[in-house]
Amino acid sequence: MSTYLPPEEYSGAIPAEEVEARLKRACRDIDSLTFNRIVEKGFENLTEFQQELVKEAVKLHADFCYENAELLDSPLASYAINGVSMSFDKSKIVTIGGVTTSSEVYGLLMQTGLCCRSLAGG
Repeated sequence: MSTYLPPEEYSGAIPAEEVEARLKRACRDIDSLTFNRIVEKGFENLTEFQQELVKEAVKLHADFCYENAELLDSPLASYAINGVSMSFDKSKIVTIGGVTTSSEVYGLLMQTGLCCRSLAGG
C-alpha cells in the first residue's frame, strides 16, 4: 500500500526512521474515516482540492497519533488518582469506527465529501 502523502513530502515531529510506517498507518485510518471511498475511487481520481485536503489530513493525523501514542494505545477509558483525573477534550477529538483523531483532521476530511454516511456506493 502506498501512502497518500509520500514520506519525502512530510514535515513534522515524527522521527525520519518512523515516518513511512506512521504515514501508512495514518492512511489506513483515513481510509476507515472515509469508508474506503479513496481506495474505491483511486487517489489519483480525486480532485486536486480533495487530494490536498487528504494529504493535509494524513500529515495531521500521523502527527496526532505520534504525539498521543501512549494515550491512544492505552486500554483505559479514564484515569484518576488522589482526586486528579485525566480525559480527552471531546470537542477536540472524534472517534468514528474505532479511529480516534483530531476534530481538525475530521473537519478536513468532511470538506472532501468522502465522509458522508448517506452516500451509497461513494
